[in-house]
Amino acid sequence: MNSKEYLVTLNVPLSLEEAVVDSLLTLESEHGFSSFPVNSHDHKNEGLSLAEQVTGRQKKVRFQMYVPEDGLAQLLAQLRAEFSGSGIKYWVLPVIENGVI
Repeated sequence: MNSKEYLVTLNVPLSLEEAVVDSLLTLESEHGFSSFPVNSHDHKNEGLSLAEQVTGRQKKVRFQMYVPEDGLAQLLAQLRAEFSGSGIKYWVLPVIENGVI
């Protein structure tokens, strides 16, 4: 691996899925990104429907992408500018190794 990369994970409300896809597609990324449905569990009931409160889960969509070190700040700045206050949760982890087998 020539440069340092990070794995960025976003948990996005379903209502923002298409907007986030559009936003991520505007960024050049060698690896693209993945998305898949997830259930979010939290002890706070803020913003949950009655059904979600009863079941203890909220449906979201998770996005994951590899981002080079020099593109991480741009990605986070773009997401903050476009989705401020939207409740998107994210985390960033260093990538030790990746490849294709």
